[in-house]
Amino acid sequence: MKKGSKILIYLVVFLVFIYFLVISIVPKIVDKQHNQIRTKPPYVVSAESQELYDNLSFIADMHCDALLWKRDLLNDNDFGQVDIPKMIKANIGLQAFTIVTKSPKDQNFDKNTGDTDNISSLFLAQGRPTSSLTKRAILQCKELHGFAERSEGKFRVVISSEELSNFISDRKKDKRISAGILGVEGAHALDGKIENVQVLYDNGVRMMSAVHFFDNKLGSSAHGVKKEGLTEFGKSVILKMVSLDMIVDIAHCAPKTIDDIFEVTNGPIISSHTGVRGTCDSVRNLSDRHLRAIANSGGIICIAMFEEAVCGIDAAATARAMKYTSDLVGVDFVSLGSDFDGSVMTPFDITGLPLIVEEMKKIGFNEEEIKKIMGENVKNFLLKNLP
Repeated sequence: MKKGSKILIYLVVFLVFIYFLVISIVPKIVDKQHNQIRTKPPYVVSAESQELYDNLSFIADMHCDALLWKRDLLNDNDFGQVDIPKMIKANIGLQAFTIVTKSPKDQNFDKNTGDTDNISSLFLAQGRPTSSLTKRAILQCKELHGFAERSEGKFRVVISSEELSNFISDRKKDKRISAGILGVEGAHALDGKIENVQVLYDNGVRMMSAVHFFDNKLGSSAHGVKKEGLTEFGKSVILKMVSLDMIVDIAHCAPKTIDDIFEVTNGPIISSHTGVRGTCDSVRNLSDRHLRAIANSGGIICIAMFEEAVCGIDAAATARAMKYTSDLVGVDFVSLGSDFDGSVMTPFDITGLPLIVEEMKKIGFNEEEIKKIMGENVKNFLLKNLP
C-alpha cells in the first residue's frame, strides 16, 4: 500500500473516532446547558399539600420537549427535567411529548426568520443527522415508541381514546405506570406537504401546532416577521388535522393566526404551553379574548412554568396565571403545560409539581379545582377528542 493511501486511511479512522467521541460527550453537555432547573430536588411541601398531590388520581402535563435531546428516558438521569422514572415518582398519569424539528439561530421572542436552523447541528452532534424535517419528527416518534417497548410495561404511548381508557383502568390497579402522547411543535415538520399530516398521524402524532418560533408555509408566528394569519396551505392543513381528529394547538401563533384557526374550525382548540397577558404581558401569551375563545370551543389552556410565560421563576407565578384564567373562563378549561426540556429554566424538574399544588392552595383553589387543573381536565378532553 502506498504511503499516501495509508495516511488517508489513518485520517479517516481518526475523524470517525473524533465523531463518535463527539456524539458520546457533546449531547449531554448541550442538554445540561439548555434544560436547567432553578432548585434541585428533593422538593418539600406541607404534609397536607403532599397528601393531596399523592392522592390525585390523574396528573397530566401537555408540553415537554425531552425527545429533542436524545436522552435515554428510561434512565433516572441526573440532568434534564423529565424522564420516565421521574414521571413515575411524580405520580404522572400522562405527559405530552412534543417534537421540535427546527429552531432559528439566535432565537428570541420578538423577531425570527426561518433562514437558519439550530437543530441541524444538534442532530449532527447527536449522531442522528437528517435534512428532512418530517424524518426528524418520525425519528423522535419512533424513539418514544421504543422507550415504551423497552419499559417492561412501565410506560406506554396512547394514540386513541380507547387506549387511554384502558390505561386509566390499568393505572387504578398499579400507579407505578405512566403514559405519553405525541405532539409536534410547528407544522413546518410537514416539509410543505399536506400528505405528511397522515404520515405523522400514522407514526402516533395526535397534536400539532401550526407554527413555532418563525413564520412558515402555514402562517405567522408570534415570534416571526409578518405577524399575519394562516395561508391557504395552512387552512388546508388545519382541515386535514380536524378530519383525522388530530388536536389543533395554537401555541406560539400570532394573534391573527389564532383568529384564522377559529374561523377554519369550530372544534376544540388547545394551547399546549402558554402564559396569559392578564398576569404577564408577553408577545407569546394569550389575550383574554383568545382565552375565552378556547374555552368556548371546549378546549383547554395549559399554563407554562418558565419566566417569559408567567413573569416569574417559581410555582407561585404559574399558580397566579392558573387563577387568573380560571376566574376568567372557568376552572374546567385550565391545565398544566410546563414546557419542560424546552430550552428554558424551570423552577424544578417534574418531581417538583407538588409545589404547584401548594401554591394553588395558598391562593384559594379548593381540592376539586386542583384535581381538575392537575389532570382531570386533560383526561376528560382527551377521552372526548382522541380518535
